[in-house]
Amino acid sequence: MEEQTKDLRDYLAIVQRRKKQILTVMGILALVSVIVAFTLPPVYRSTATILIEEQEIPTDLVRSTITGYADQRIQVISQQVMTRANMMQIIEKYHLYPRQRRHETNEEILARMRNDIKFNLVSADVIDRRSGVKTVAAIAFTLAYDGETPESAQKVANELTSLYLNENLKTRQQQTAETSTFLTEVANKLSGHISEIETKLAEFKAKNVGRLPELAQLNMQLRDRADSEIMEVDRRINMLEERKFYLEGQLAQMKPNSPMISAGGERILDSDERLKALQAQYASLAGVYSSDHPDVVKMRREIAALKKVTGGEDDSDEQAKQLTRMRAELAEMQQKYSAAHPDVVKLKKSIAALEKAHSQATAAGNDATPKFKMPENPAYITLQSQLESAKVELKTLRSKRNELKAQMAAYESRIEQTPQVEREYLDLNRDHENSLRSYQEVKAKQMEARVAQELEKDSKGERFSLIDPPELPEKPHSPNRPAILLLGMILSLGGGIAYAGVLESMDSSVKGSRTLSGLLAAPLLSVIPYIENVEDKRKKSRLKTSLGIGVIAGAALLLLLLHMFWMPLDVLWYTVLRKMDM
Repeated sequence: MEEQTKDLRDYLAIVQRRKKQILTVMGILALVSVIVAFTLPPVYRSTATILIEEQEIPTDLVRSTITGYADQRIQVISQQVMTRANMMQIIEKYHLYPRQRRHETNEEILARMRNDIKFNLVSADVIDRRSGVKTVAAIAFTLAYDGETPESAQKVANELTSLYLNENLKTRQQQTAETSTFLTEVANKLSGHISEIETKLAEFKAKNVGRLPELAQLNMQLRDRADSEIMEVDRRINMLEERKFYLEGQLAQMKPNSPMISAGGERILDSDERLKALQAQYASLAGVYSSDHPDVVKMRREIAALKKVTGGEDDSDEQAKQLTRMRAELAEMQQKYSAAHPDVVKLKKSIAALEKAHSQATAAGNDATPKFKMPENPAYITLQSQLESAKVELKTLRSKRNELKAQMAAYESRIEQTPQVEREYLDLNRDHENSLRSYQEVKAKQMEARVAQELEKDSKGERFSLIDPPELPEKPHSPNRPAILLLGMILSLGGGIAYAGVLESMDSSVKGSRTLSGLLAAPLLSVIPYIENVEDKRKKSRLKTSLGIGVIAGAALLLLLLHMFWMPLDVLWYTVLRKMDM
């Protein structure tokens, strides 16, 4: 109830009563804030700005094999750069964190360094070339390092910048080289596979000559053609068969040595007929004359000459026929005449001579080999030649028909086997075409990869460009000492007031007439004000003197701290004068 009745005068009274405690707490907190503001070590930040440039050559002409967006690659590069080995190498090289390394572990030092490295992406709204959609893309990034000295901050920032730039080049060249190597290996494997398939195709074609699918139409045409040729050959064979029968019939009716008629109309005997006639006359003359008779000798010589001409033909059959005929005539004559009749005697002598000649001819015919007698009839020779020609042609046509039938059977076998061969052939051919198509695609990609590799070697692709190198910082980046001082003063004032409020809330004594009136539940008759005596005035004077001395000491301490930890006083003085002149 008492808290609700307080007004401004009550709070002013509290401040008046607790001003000593308030000032003491404020002084302590202010002093602490001043000490903190000027004892914190300065931190110098050196920052580098790296621009992400697109490739110089249009992507329509040369396409890079590196996928992914720049911000993703930057995150990967950051993980590659921020390795333990790289960080420890930088720490050892520039002797960073000398005090901390005395009592902290390497992991704590690494965590401290990673915390001191500041990385920030700079993004902008762009149009994605792949999808044509507006998106946010990284166009640059900043890389900074907070060091204890300006020199160390700049050196470490330069080192980190070099690592980022080199790692980007190394990563891009490595990725393009790996892509090109991978495509080369795939192309070599496909080339070997294509060679194997081509070998199988060659072996398959050699094994199935004439049965390949592309020859099916040709085989059908050849089969039909062979069928037509067989029909034509059969027709010609039939014609030749008829002609052969006709010629054989003509030859059967014609003698090879038929008689010829002379210019005078007389019949000219051939050698065989003349030989037969002479032999018959010789038998008659032998029966009349002796063997030494000139006519008999002449006829015998003529018979010998004709035998040489005719090839010595065996006349035993003809002589046997003549003997039979003459014996029949002898038997008939013996019935009419006596044995002494001159005709009977003559016929007996002829029979005896003919029997002797027949026996000699029979003996000579058993030892001699019959010789072929050449025909002399021109018509017979012509027919015989035509018959032989027909036989030869007939034999040729029959042989050709057999060959055509064999070819036709081969064509039909090929046509029947074509479906089975076609399945295997199509599988091999399909595999060959797919492999060849894949090989051509891989070769095209391999060429693009090689061009992209040359693009990265010449630094014509997407790259990091250092547009703002790390500079030597002229002043600390942190701490912000004026802000710490201002915040410390505000906190010291709040702390003093809060301390006074706590003391007031814990004090249960009566502090004023209204409080007393509220406790007694009765009005007060009068209020005697506080009257200062000489001692109170002396204490008040000493308090003012102490407060003045404290203010002067605090100001001196503040100036000393400014001179030692922030900026020399003469430099600060000239800086203030320069700003006032501006």
